[in-house]
Amino acid sequence: MHISFLIHNSFGFGGTIRATTNLANALVEQHDVEIVSVYRHRDSPAFPVHPHIRLRHLVDLRKGTPGYEGDLPESRRPAAVFPRNETQYPHYSRLTDQRIAQYLSTLTSDVIVGTRPGLNAHICLQAKRGPLRVGQEHLTFRNHARSLRLSLRRLYPQLDMLTTTTLADANTYRRRMMLPGVRIEAFPNPVPAPRSAPSGDREKVVVAAGRLVPSKRYDLLIRAFDRVRSVRPDWSLRIFGPGIAGGHGLQLQRLIEERGMEKHAFLMGAVAPLESEWLKAGLAASASDHESFGMTIVEAMRCGVPVVSTDCPLGPREIISDGVDGRLVPMGNEKALAQNLLELINSDELRQRMAEAARAASARYEPALVADRFADTCAQLTGRHGPSGTLRTVLHQTRGSVIGAAYGIKDAVKQRLN
Repeated sequence: MHISFLIHNSFGFGGTIRATTNLANALVEQHDVEIVSVYRHRDSPAFPVHPHIRLRHLVDLRKGTPGYEGDLPESRRPAAVFPRNETQYPHYSRLTDQRIAQYLSTLTSDVIVGTRPGLNAHICLQAKRGPLRVGQEHLTFRNHARSLRLSLRRLYPQLDMLTTTTLADANTYRRRMMLPGVRIEAFPNPVPAPRSAPSGDREKVVVAAGRLVPSKRYDLLIRAFDRVRSVRPDWSLRIFGPGIAGGHGLQLQRLIEERGMEKHAFLMGAVAPLESEWLKAGLAASASDHESFGMTIVEAMRCGVPVVSTDCPLGPREIISDGVDGRLVPMGNEKALAQNLLELINSDELRQRMAEAARAASARYEPALVADRFADTCAQLTGRHGPSGTLRTVLHQTRGSVIGAAYGIKDAVKQRLN
């Protein structure tokens, strides 16, 4: 199959970019794969892309280069296709409307995959008939504003398949969205095994990773680790992720300094790939208030690092078996987070047992396994619809008529979304 991914910016950092790259790298072993990035702001992608993948961009934001397009008049006009209630709307414009439409009108792929709601909307509205239309949701249903859910309910019936990263979220979409004829499946984010073997001697370090944003609750983790270091001053905390120079990063640095933790807690900045840091870590921690999946949890486990995580919706509880390959603690509970970290820090035997269990359990996220199931599902759908775009057009028109009729019952729609 020829599979195309449409992504916001494949040259940056972030969980969606890592997940898309990992899946594409696995699929290209058996299929023809391309990644189409709406934006390009740097010369090389942050995450390694398989040399057989065609990586292209639609809008060049590299200032000082001959191809720079950030000052074109169309780039200053608001987008008409990308949904206004999507969080990335300020980054989209009439220029992206035009470029994405041009790309989708010439599409020759068997499968086109959108990687966020706004791009899924473009696929629903602008993709030519014929290719299988797949919309990925890397955020949870409840992460979306109610107005966006209403917009997507009108658009997503034009998809052939909608995918989520967790079973819980897939079930939510099945219950809360009226999408007759659209297959809804959960595909976890694929995470490769480490290229190097874990070191026999781990450092006395707790590692956390992700963007420095309030929802990751690094403030809670820092306060919890303040309790840890008062008992075990030989251990330290390293937080990896972009955003040190931003407002929240500065707040976290001030918190570290206010508590006199400069020798025990460190904001390390963005590092990609992070594998070498996981392989050195003794423990990992996640204090998030919500996770659509929890990719860094799987990355740590694949490197043989047990994770102490808050039991937040939705991902951690589907990844970690509490007490077997990691620990789940109540959200926002600083004391419980510190106690569980200390229990594993104080027991080399328990930590090692959980590390081995984490490495074994996380093998289910091997990219080849996820890619095979994704490709098999796409093949089933393309086989069911047949090679003719005419049949798919009829199905979409029929599906649209059903949804149009359903929208006459506005009160029922509002009640289901409350």
